[in-house]
Amino acid sequence: MRIEILGTGCPKCQATEQIVRKALAELGMEAEVVHVSDPRKFGEYGVILTPAVAIDGQVKLSGYVPSVEEIKRLLVR
Repeated sequence: MRIEILGTGCPKCQATEQIVRKALAELGMEAEVVHVSDPRKFGEYGVILTPAVAIDGQVKLSGYVPSVEEIKRLLVR
């Protein structure tokens, strides 16, 4: 599984990455987590508001910092 955190590196983007990593740890799952800061990539995904989270190439959320529980729900689907 590949999880991309799309954002410029702002505090909200960093918090989102930490939440994703925490959710993975709590679930005992492994994934490649990468931070994408290139605005051109945001455009390719159709993301206007960051932070955004893409799982295996599909944007799952955008524009807010998710909760650990929300990320867990996305990961176990």
